[in-house]
Amino acid sequence: MDLLNTLVDKGLRRELPTREEALAVLATSDDELLDVVAAAGKVRRQWFGRRVKLNYLVNLKSGLCPEDCSYCSQRLGSKAGILKYTWLKPEEASKAAAAGVAGGAKRVCLVASGRGPTDRDVDRVTKTIEAIKEENEGIEVCACLGLLSDGQADRLRTAGADAYNHNLNTSEETYGAITTTHTYADRVETVQQAQAAGLSACSGLIAGMGESDKDLVDVVFALRDLDPDSVPVNFLIPFEGTPLAKEWNLTPQRCLRILAMVRFVCPDVEVRLAGGREVHLRSMQPLALHLVNSIFLGDYLTSEGQAGQADLDMITDAGFEVEGAGTTTLPRHRADALAGGCGTAAEPAGCGTQESAGCSSHGGGGGCGPCGGHGEQEPVAVADGDADVPAGRTEANGAPRTDLVAVRRRGAGTDLAPNA
Repeated sequence: MDLLNTLVDKGLRRELPTREEALAVLATSDDELLDVVAAAGKVRRQWFGRRVKLNYLVNLKSGLCPEDCSYCSQRLGSKAGILKYTWLKPEEASKAAAAGVAGGAKRVCLVASGRGPTDRDVDRVTKTIEAIKEENEGIEVCACLGLLSDGQADRLRTAGADAYNHNLNTSEETYGAITTTHTYADRVETVQQAQAAGLSACSGLIAGMGESDKDLVDVVFALRDLDPDSVPVNFLIPFEGTPLAKEWNLTPQRCLRILAMVRFVCPDVEVRLAGGREVHLRSMQPLALHLVNSIFLGDYLTSEGQAGQADLDMITDAGFEVEGAGTTTLPRHRADALAGGCGTAAEPAGCGTQESAGCSSHGGGGGCGPCGGHGEQEPVAVADGDADVPAGRTEANGAPRTDLVAVRRRGAGTDLAPNA
């Protein structure tokens, strides 16, 4: 297939595909799916071998969010029966993080619902970062606290944070349809602040909200311009009690095509399989490992994932290996650029970009409901031809598989042990 040969050649050279080529990946047929996975897998192995990085989420503060992000089960007014609690103490958060580290997690992601942290909140998170780093030598810590104010990224970096997550989620054109309490530009500004402070940027998307192929390509190309080191790909978890509960627009095949498209556009970036993989990929999760090089271990913010041991078994059975703490995740040219804060003409920074050299200052972001929690409001318009028969409905009678969505009742904020 000429398209796939072209995309592999470009990915191995870190040369960007065109928008038309990216759209063509999403338009491939199910008969071509294994060819698409194999092609993107060549690019994945070029830059990351057969390593899989494990990440672990700790929800520091759950629910009680004043924002109206339509995908988030923690938003104000959500009727989803999720756990709701205020800030975990540093020792509680450190204990929760230790469960993920014991399971092989290399990065701990500290998440708090809300529009953004107050300075007092940053003080709390600073103490939590210090507690985790003291107990777990060499562990990476990523903070995800929403929109940042001036100076807060610097304070997090000084405290020992390695990265900051803030997702773009969807295209700029459709962003106003899923959130009204902040703007797409606000998200861009927050990631720019994190990058300026020397934090590794983590910014991704949520698929399955009724967006078109064009929307998906637009947001991934925007992420490419943003130049994050990590791109989490979430698949909408349609919680009952939220307006997006009926948005079952994904099949396992569709999810794999989306992941392949992201890999082709961002060949040398950590692509992370995030929230919703168990719900939408189901038994085809192992195939996704040929496209991504990073996953979350165990549960998500407000939903349950599969058991941590099942994740480890899946990685081994698929012929991959868990990335060790002493291994640098990113290819050398990206790791060097991050360490120095600057690319070079020979090894430019960016998601495979060969268009820019020197220090880059791109935009992007994320906020409440970051690396894998979802919830409310009016859905984005479904792409033409999808409105009558949602692709993700798998029952013979066409009913959504709501049995696959389980609210988290264990781990952080509970008296029950996590499933890591």
